[in-house]
Amino acid sequence: MTLAASGENEHPSLRALTLGAIGVVFGDIGTSPLYTMGEVFSAKYGLGVSSASVLGVLSLIFWALILVVTLKYVIFIMRADNKGEGGIMALMALAQRSARSEPRLRWAIAVLAIFGAALFYGDGVITPAQTVLGAVEGVKVVEPSLAQWVVPISVAILLLLFYVQKRGTAGIGALFGPVMCVWFVVIAVLGLHYILREPQVLAALNPVCAVRFFFSHRFGAFVALGGVVLAVTGCEALYADMGHFGAKPIRMAWLTFVLPALLLNYFGQGALLLADPAAVSNPFYLLAPRVLLVPMIVLAAVAAVIASQAVISGAFSMTREAIQLGYAPRMRIVHTSRMLSGQVFVPWINGMLLVLVVLAVIGFRSSANLGAAYGIAVTGTMVATTLLALIVMRRLWHWPWLAVAAIGTVFLTIDLSLFGANLIKVEHGGWFPLVLGLLVFIVMTTWRRGRELLLRELRQSGLALEPFIASIGEHPPPRVPGTAVFMAANIHAVPHALLHSLKHYKVLHERNVVLSVETLDTPLAEIGERIELCDLGHGFFALTLRFGFAEEQDVPASLAACITQGLRFDMMDTTFFLSRETIVASQRAGMAVWRDKLFALMARNALAATAFFRIPGNRLVELGTQVEI
Repeated sequence: MTLAASGENEHPSLRALTLGAIGVVFGDIGTSPLYTMGEVFSAKYGLGVSSASVLGVLSLIFWALILVVTLKYVIFIMRADNKGEGGIMALMALAQRSARSEPRLRWAIAVLAIFGAALFYGDGVITPAQTVLGAVEGVKVVEPSLAQWVVPISVAILLLLFYVQKRGTAGIGALFGPVMCVWFVVIAVLGLHYILREPQVLAALNPVCAVRFFFSHRFGAFVALGGVVLAVTGCEALYADMGHFGAKPIRMAWLTFVLPALLLNYFGQGALLLADPAAVSNPFYLLAPRVLLVPMIVLAAVAAVIASQAVISGAFSMTREAIQLGYAPRMRIVHTSRMLSGQVFVPWINGMLLVLVVLAVIGFRSSANLGAAYGIAVTGTMVATTLLALIVMRRLWHWPWLAVAAIGTVFLTIDLSLFGANLIKVEHGGWFPLVLGLLVFIVMTTWRRGRELLLRELRQSGLALEPFIASIGEHPPPRVPGTAVFMAANIHAVPHALLHSLKHYKVLHERNVVLSVETLDTPLAEIGERIELCDLGHGFFALTLRFGFAEEQDVPASLAACITQGLRFDMMDTTFFLSRETIVASQRAGMAVWRDKLFALMARNALAATAFFRIPGNRLVELGTQVEI
């Protein structure tokens, strides 16, 4: 996301960026206290509420926040920025840049990143369901008979949330920061109140408490990590949203405000459990005086919506990046803000998320039941991010093997332990994000492989462009005024649309431009690499337009900029020719037939290239061709 270069928004102050980061980046991890302690001490883990177990769990939560969020993400992972952009797709592009001449390693990096991205979509389904359910469940504390209304109220909130997505968050985004500031201050004050009453809870700062907890509970403590991991859900947002606000505001917000508030609340819940073990039914809401319960439920519901909004927006942004990098079919993308270019709305993704989130709420019915499903999506993405970051550290930054091995050992031990603890819960709900992730993985890899096979077939069946132009010079056909732009994946081959046009119309335009659009592995293209123009003679030009994976691919606007290269385009005198391929599944080597059919289905339903590239429909001629893969 980049700020428009205009007026006072050109250089936002550090304070404004920090406030925005509090509102957008930390919504997910900031609402984790709603359900984490209640989940860990639920009956399914069998820990029991004792002084040793409470201090042990608090110690695990404290060190998870320090080691996973602070040390791993804030200090190390956020160093791996792709020209300021973060997130697993940006990290994939960064890692692949270090393996340009190694196809197998590039393929392994892509598979790893797609795995993490696929699980992120699972997180995008579970986070809204989990946070909204966790917030609304407070009504059961006010009046137990209202329990039957938790699911209907949650569904209503989610329907409203997804309905307003098309309006964008530009208008309400300014409220996110102040609301989340209030949220963090309130939960910190509530926690501090009980810490002052039971100061012995601070003993959990000592890691010895966590070690003793493992020795006393052994396998039970390992399983309990599946609940502890809920305290670090949302840490991927720290990295994914780095391009929105910058690393410094996110680090400042976390270290000076968000982390202290979370720790105060978690330790306050622990102090409450030491004083009243019966409070285990809902330690978060029972921190609040009864007179403040209703306002707390309202505030929690608003915070839950903000947390959900951050993940949903992240899914939209990741989808756009996946499309640009060639891992997803073209979809309609709506820009919802004039000031923030990265603020987008993807209607198809919004509809699918809505259906899946509502099904999750109705199917699981409580935040406790969703707890098992939540952890796998988060920890799976964490493992993928760590592995990709280690590749960047060694191959791109050239860190010593010893340093990379030491860092990798620490982080992977933690990540794999958390992932393993959640794998145990597959049959209790963990299957849900795994199934979602598998489906997304199949779709993304099938689209990528299908595009490779399609381009291979087109290149093999194409004619070399230079001999073709030479033959045109020797035997020139009639020319008509104007400019013809033939879009092609390979500017060294004759576009199919050009061959069909010449075959049917028997004429050529005065100027013929073979246009190729490339997506770079950086978020923004440099000015000097955006346009590459070559005069091929006889009225033919080869033109390559390059865009970053975070940019909108507006072809007409880029053609207008070609005047700096000596080629002027008049849109009223320019005709675009595009070949639309009809995919036919076959028994050829490449993909299984069912994947061929899946690719053909996606290709038929993908957004037309003309709409994606913003080519005016009244200047377009489409010519069909059939391709077997």
